[in-house]
Amino acid sequence: MSAIIRKIVTVVEETHLEMGQKVAPPTRRAAAIAVIENPFAGRYVEDLSPLIEIGEELGDLLSKRAVAALGIDGAKAHSYGKAAAVGENGELEHAAAILHPKMGAPVRKVLSKGAALIPSSKKRSGPGTTLDIPLGHKDAAFVRSHFDGMEVQINDAPRANEIMVAVAVTDSGRPLPRVGGLTVSEVKGEDGLR
Repeated sequence: MSAIIRKIVTVVEETHLEMGQKVAPPTRRAAAIAVIENPFAGRYVEDLSPLIEIGEELGDLLSKRAVAALGIDGAKAHSYGKAAAVGENGELEHAAAILHPKMGAPVRKVLSKGAALIPSSKKRSGPGTTLDIPLGHKDAAFVRSHFDGMEVQINDAPRANEIMVAVAVTDSGRPLPRVGGLTVSEVKGEDGLR
């Protein structure tokens, strides 16, 4: 089963100034969001494998869109994250089926790596909800400068029988990070932690 997509929205955020301090180069993050029909809205279904396959499809599509929006090669990405909001006639497990079993592999392929778990969030909500996409360094979870998040919103999504699915990618960490911890230059990227 392929996703029935009503719309795709891509958002790019650049931060040039933070607390009066210049951010050079600017920190940049992009999110690609798909609004899809929920094939299981309004009913309980034991086998969610069609949603798992949709997750794989959207992982590829949305990560490519986010990377293209940043104008970088996927290997140059620093952080990633994913999130979903299920409309009121869906269940959280529908979002989990999309986000967890198979979405990660195509995202990692687009980014040429990704040793760390992809941070995620899910919720049930209605049109105009904000989706908080947690972000973390793609190869080393202990890089504190990349503990972050991106908030996105689509004014008419998700409708009751829809799911809003997002993948976010960055080309840097937070603006002006200074809380210590593992630095990007120290990343080994072997175990997903360091």
